Amino acid sequence: MLVWIIFISAILTFMVIDLGIFNRQAHEISLREATAWTAVWVFVALAFSSVVYLLYNNELVDNIDNLNPRSAVIKYITGYLIELSLSIDNIFVIAVIFSTFNIPRKYQHRVLFWGILGAIVFRLLMILFGVMLIHRIDWIIYVFGGFLLYTAINMYIKRNKESDFRKSPVYRFVNRIFPVTSSLKGQRFFIRYRGRIIITPLLVALMVIEATDVLFAVDSVPAILAITSDPFLVFSSNILAILGLRSMYFFLSNMLDRFRNLKYSLIVILLYVGTKMILSHHTDFFQEWVSLTVIIAAMLGGILSSIMTERKRKDIVQE
Repeated sequence: MLVWIIFISAILTFMVIDLGIFNRQAHEISLREATAWTAVWVFVALAFSSVVYLLYNNELVDNIDNLNPRSAVIKYITGYLIELSLSIDNIFVIAVIFSTFNIPRKYQHRVLFWGILGAIVFRLLMILFGVMLIHRIDWIIYVFGGFLLYTAINMYIKRNKESDFRKSPVYRFVNRIFPVTSSLKGQRFFIRYRGRIIITPLLVALMVIEATDVLFAVDSVPAILAITSDPFLVFSSNILAILGLRSMYFFLSNMLDRFRNLKYSLIVILLYVGTKMILSHHTDFFQEWVSLTVIIAAMLGGILSSIMTERKRKDIVQE
C-alpha cells in the first residue's frame, strides 16, 4: 500500500509542478518544447522499469501473479507500449475535438491537464475493477478478448469516417442543462453572469475529451490486462503513458497527416491482444517477448508505411 501512495503522490506532484510552474501562463506549446517534454516522459517511463525490478526483486508490492523481477519488467514495458500506441488514436480524436470547438493552441494544454487528471482517477477504478473480475471470474477474459476483436473490426470499418462532436450525447446533454457562452473567455471554464454560472466552450471540450477517454479506457485497460493482471504494473504503465500524452499531442498534432497509417497498427495490436486473451488458457505461445515484438513491429510498420505513402503522394503531386 505504501508503494501505491508514494507512486500516486509522485504523479500528482509532477502534475502540480507542470501546471503551477512550467505552464502557469497560457501559451502555445512549440514543437521544440513538445519534443523535449515527450523525450522526458518517455525516458521517465522507461527508467521506471528499473524501479519495477527493484520493487519485485525485494517483494515490496503484492505480487499476485508470482512474477519474477525480469518478467515484471517485460510486462510493464509491454503494457506501456500498448497504452502508448493506443493513445496515438486518442490524439487524432483530441485534435478533432479542439478543431470542432475552435480551441486556440495556447489553451489546449490546460484542457489536456485537467482531462488527464480525471483520466487517472477513472483508470485506477477501472483497473482495480477489471483485475478483480479476472481473478474472480475466469471466463471474463473471453468477454474482454471478444470485445477487443470487435473494437478492432469496428475501427477498420470506420477508419475513414469523421466524427461531429457537436452531435455527441455529451455535448447535447451539456448544452441542454447549462447555458454555454458563444465564445471563449480566456482560459476560464465558466463565468458568473447575473448570479448564474455559465460554462464556456473550453469546459464543453474538456467534458467531451473526458467522455472519449472513458471509451478509450474501455479498449486499453482490457488490452493491458491481457498482458498481466498485476494491478500495480497495469496502473503504472497506463498512467505513465497517459502523462506523456499531452506533450506527444503537441509533438504529433502538426504531423498527423503523415502518420495516418498508424490506425492500421492499432487495429493489428488490438487483434493480436484480443486473440491472446481468448487463447491464453489454451496455449503457451503468447510469451512476453512475442507480445513485445508484435507491438513494436506493428508500430514501426505503421510509421514506415505512413512515410512511404506520404512520399508517393508528393511524387504524384509533383508529376
